[in-house]
Amino acid sequence: MPVITERDLSGDVVVVGGGLSGLCAAVAACRHGARVVLVQDRPMLGGNASSEIRMGICGAHGKGRKETGILEELQLNNVFYNPLMRYTLWDDQMLSLALAEQNLTLLLNTSVDDVTMDGTTIRSVTAWTLNEYCRYHISARTFIDCSGDAILRLSGAEYRHGSEAANEFHESFRQTPQATPYTMGNSILLQLRKTSEHHPFLPPPWAHKYDDDFFAKRVRPLTPDPDERSYINPFPQNNNFWWIETGGLLDTISDAGEIQRELKKIAYGVWDYMKNHPDGRCRDYDLDWIGSLPGKRESVRYVGDLILNQNHIMEGGQFPDNVCYGGWTLDDHYPEAFLREGSVSLHHRPPSPFGIPFRALYSRNISNLLFAGRDISCTHIGLSAVRVMATCALMGQAVGTAAALALPYQETPREFGQNHIRELQNALLEDDVMIPGFTRQVADVTLAAHASHPVLQTPQDRNMDDADHGAWLPLDEPATYTWDTPVTLSSVRAVFDTNVADFNDKRMRKLEALPDRKPMPPMLARTFRLEASVDGAWRTLAREDNFHARLYRKTFPTIQTAAVRLVIERAWGPLPFAHVFCLEFR
Repeated sequence: MPVITERDLSGDVVVVGGGLSGLCAAVAACRHGARVVLVQDRPMLGGNASSEIRMGICGAHGKGRKETGILEELQLNNVFYNPLMRYTLWDDQMLSLALAEQNLTLLLNTSVDDVTMDGTTIRSVTAWTLNEYCRYHISARTFIDCSGDAILRLSGAEYRHGSEAANEFHESFRQTPQATPYTMGNSILLQLRKTSEHHPFLPPPWAHKYDDDFFAKRVRPLTPDPDERSYINPFPQNNNFWWIETGGLLDTISDAGEIQRELKKIAYGVWDYMKNHPDGRCRDYDLDWIGSLPGKRESVRYVGDLILNQNHIMEGGQFPDNVCYGGWTLDDHYPEAFLREGSVSLHHRPPSPFGIPFRALYSRNISNLLFAGRDISCTHIGLSAVRVMATCALMGQAVGTAAALALPYQETPREFGQNHIRELQNALLEDDVMIPGFTRQVADVTLAAHASHPVLQTPQDRNMDDADHGAWLPLDEPATYTWDTPVTLSSVRAVFDTNVADFNDKRMRKLEALPDRKPMPPMLARTFRLEASVDGAWRTLAREDNFHARLYRKTFPTIQTAAVRLVIERAWGPLPFAHVFCLEFR
């Protein structure tokens, strides 16, 4: 019986890193026909969103800008199966998403530590699984780095670290004009529980001590602040304590252990100050959970064919090869973080959404390397807007889809982007990913129909701002398409309203206790049927009950018909109607 086991694996695509970007990349690649190996160095998926770290899934600002695609599917599954929003069950919803894909091999507790090259092409990676004492040798055609720390730099891929000089990309939002090796820091989070009585708290002896004078220099000033800044907030209400942050003056990779220990000292000191403050602000709160693993904002960034910078983002990211989008502020945390007097971060609002191009998602000098997440090709200031997890999830879905679609062409990511970018964009639009500047092509047979609700024939699959792009369908009253002569149909695509207008609707909570079940979006269809008129009678093509998704696709035996209809029998809310954006037959 060997002490160390050696195993060989192969696939079409290897994804390194199982945060939201890596999970979405792996699932997207599988769904488009690739055999995928997903390598994750933690015992659960989710990265910064997992139960180990518990950072909120943030994304684009603005009504109707919320990210959809695989991320929205995952969060809807979580509300359906985990309505009390327990973090351990959230971990397993991410696991369920991966396990549902038959062509996905998942390796947890597994860290990549070596790369085998053939010129500028990665041939395989070596990875170590701690709890199996096993070394894997994994080969593939394409590699996707979603590790955050860009571990596949072992290939010799070009990368950047720290912040650029202001004049390199003419970025005016830089904190200092000169280049620095500093980054945004790491955070450990707290979660509180509201109680009905006071429970005393004694900090560990190694915790830091803070007083009113310390916080008076760091909380939001009473006078108006002309800039958009974020401050420390030592009060319990609506607080996830992201500002317990340090490490920006160190190396967030090689100094991770030191940073982690310092964050523990800060976090317990903060809670001691709040819980035992004479004003009683936390008298009826308990510390329910404190993170062990810090969440990381920044380490290194790859260099692609395009380096996304401040000016690209502020101009809206108007690229011909857009494949996803952002919309978070350029939220640049000072490297001194918690210890800095004054604000913790300075941010500027870009257009939302702004486009992110495919050229920023593959390596400039390694022929088969894609990446998604906070290691994409961007400047330090650019990263401040694209590092949040909902944006990273969209990047992951884009590169996973690209890796799979490129396989039949036997092309590198660069060649595929140059030759087939519209194919990639169409696939993402079909998969319910919004791409700024691009619209989905509606099937001709659907456009030719006489519709009871013509809005369902348009390519707009969401409300934006206050414009309604859907149909409110009363229960049991059909939405009907008819044709002058019979047509041939074999599939349907529908998009239902899951309340993407509400940014926080499906996010995991800041308090550990959730007293009531989180409801499904009330305007979402719960039970519905699709019917076609055949030989003068309505025939059921499909029927769904307890439906809980935005995107619905179904194939059925080919039929000829001159009329089809959607009948919604129940919605998730109490009102007698549901909201639908798209009904497309093909």
